[in-house]
Amino acid sequence: MLESFFFSKHLDDEEEIRMVVHKHWLMGLRSLFFPSLLFVGLWSVVVLSPTRSIVYGIALADVFVLIWWIRNFMDYYLDAWIITTKGIIDLEWHGWFHRSSARVLYSDLQGVSYEINGIVGTIFRYGSMEIEKISTETTIEMDYIKNPRMVESTILECMEEYMHTKNLRDATTVQEMLAEFVAGSLQKKSAQEQHSKIQKPKARKQ
Repeated sequence: MLESFFFSKHLDDEEEIRMVVHKHWLMGLRSLFFPSLLFVGLWSVVVLSPTRSIVYGIALADVFVLIWWIRNFMDYYLDAWIITTKGIIDLEWHGWFHRSSARVLYSDLQGVSYEINGIVGTIFRYGSMEIEKISTETTIEMDYIKNPRMVESTILECMEEYMHTKNLRDATTVQEMLAEFVAGSLQKKSAQEQHSKIQKPKARKQ
């Protein structure tokens, strides 16, 4: 539901989402830990000293804490890769009024690699991934990806499916062009034969 709401607007016509890749949930918990702790701590003060002025003050403070919490959640959730049927969309959320995206089509994808480093990364199965473009020889990267091996496998499967579909479309286009060329040649030849038949009687009369 959230994926459809936040990410569907980045898709082209006839493009479908196969996977949305976020950083590992541990990174999400880390970014939300302090605002959540502060939120709970402030309301603990209300329980210990439930006076009206304290309640109003803490309610106002919690509004800012809640904005902080939402901001950290958006920063975690909207920094993502959208793996689609056509390519990979790299989204970055820099703040409320600053977002960016970059698209890598499978036809422009040169390589996919990942690295799992350290004991914690091995235990929780997260690592870094890198995608290299052919045209510009640049890369897009993301750290702390959950199960990068599965992500790599999904990208390669979608790439194979995309290239297979593209080859079929190209072959169909070539066949249609050849058919049109042959039909045009036959039509031109037929017109020339009819024209020559008309011209021959005139030559005899002369």
